[in-house]
Amino acid sequence: MSSHREAPAISKDPVADNTDVYAFVSPDTPSTVTILANFIPLEEPAGGPNFFQFGDDVLYEIMIDNNGDGVEDVTYQFRFQTETQNPKTFLYNTGPITGLDSAAWNLRQSYSVTRRGPSGLPTVLGSDLLSPPVRIGPRSTPNYPSLANAAIYTLDGGIKVFAGQRDEGFYVDLGSIFDLATLRPFQNLHLIPTAAASGRDGTKGYNVHTIAVQLPKTDLTQGGSDPSDPADSKSVIGVWASASRRKALIRDSDGEPGQSAGPWVQVSRLGNPLINEVVIPLGKKDFWNSQDPKKDHQFVRYYRDPELQNLLPVLYPGVFPNLAALLTQPAASRPRADLVAILLTGIPAGIIPGFQNFTGATPADMLRLNMAIPPTASPSRLGILGGDLAGFPNGRRVFDDAVDIELRAVAGATYPLVAPGYTADAAAGLLVDGLDINDVPYLSSFPYLADPQEGYEHSHD
Repeated sequence: MSSHREAPAISKDPVADNTDVYAFVSPDTPSTVTILANFIPLEEPAGGPNFFQFGDDVLYEIMIDNNGDGVEDVTYQFRFQTETQNPKTFLYNTGPITGLDSAAWNLRQSYSVTRRGPSGLPTVLGSDLLSPPVRIGPRSTPNYPSLANAAIYTLDGGIKVFAGQRDEGFYVDLGSIFDLATLRPFQNLHLIPTAAASGRDGTKGYNVHTIAVQLPKTDLTQGGSDPSDPADSKSVIGVWASASRRKALIRDSDGEPGQSAGPWVQVSRLGNPLINEVVIPLGKKDFWNSQDPKKDHQFVRYYRDPELQNLLPVLYPGVFPNLAALLTQPAASRPRADLVAILLTGIPAGIIPGFQNFTGATPADMLRLNMAIPPTASPSRLGILGGDLAGFPNGRRVFDDAVDIELRAVAGATYPLVAPGYTADAAAGLLVDGLDINDVPYLSSFPYLADPQEGYEHSHD
């Protein structure tokens, strides 16, 4: 007798692991779009002597689809190279690093940026660009903001780039979310005997490595058109990031890292937040990471009937009666077209007054951004749920509360938009993880995420 088992899931590869993607019209330069791709989750700042860095053997890519087929039309590729100045010391730095040209900076990393347009031909936009050192402490990296600012480059065509360590700006109560959604502020509404409390930021005091680009809108649209009409489909782009490794690695026995060979193989990708974490099941995560968005039709069932939707009435008995009643129907009768629209196709015109970010019938997990919608003077962390059309799920800004937005959507708060006969439970509009803002302020200009926490002095919640 033989049996089939799913392949083991989540073979973690932190250096190539996408953690977050952001895409938004730049608030201080509204003729441009800023895209941020984060890698290496939950970096402990006191990580010496071998501090975190990008992988020299990884191809990092930011991809833009501008015609709705789930295939990249514009791609920005990043390749890194690390050089050891003095191999006879174990130290990352042999003294204070006071500038990017400091002789005391022993382990420095540079990178190149290449653009591929619809023709597929590569154009090198920049090379030998420096990623700043990690933030070690007051003696090793004094005046860190100046070091980071020196690593912001302006390339031809008004393109800005930055690649380096940043504060982890995605605030989320990881402890409560993954303790079967024991949301601390929500305790007075369910049966688990814990006291109501404020959320605890599970990412406080940690860092990530960020690749950031700020691009003229006309670099991203079909034919270089100016996205000025929110109703025009050409104003909408889809954005995601990926990381790839060579298909083969030949290891040596002489202490060298070995040689990579063969074609690039995608090992990680991300568009919308929390999809690989809480929508895609364990047995499919690695497979999902390997697929291109154009193939996401094979995962649609997980969006139409997400597992969390089914868990909420069980974890919070009596709190979601309307959702529970919906779930008594066959799965085919509760297809959650709202979640499919928000996360896989974009929202068609007519559902939300004055808004659309629809990219067509092809389901593809991408951040969809209507570039013709300007930044909001008084933004809401709840994005479109808060009446702010410039926020998630219209792209994603660094301060958008993706956790609260997606919790409420999954609980049914957005279902009446596509099913007028359905009344959302009152609790669906109250779900929160108890965190409304990051523990440190964001920057008001590129690259927007705050300077990283330092190894010498930091704290976790």
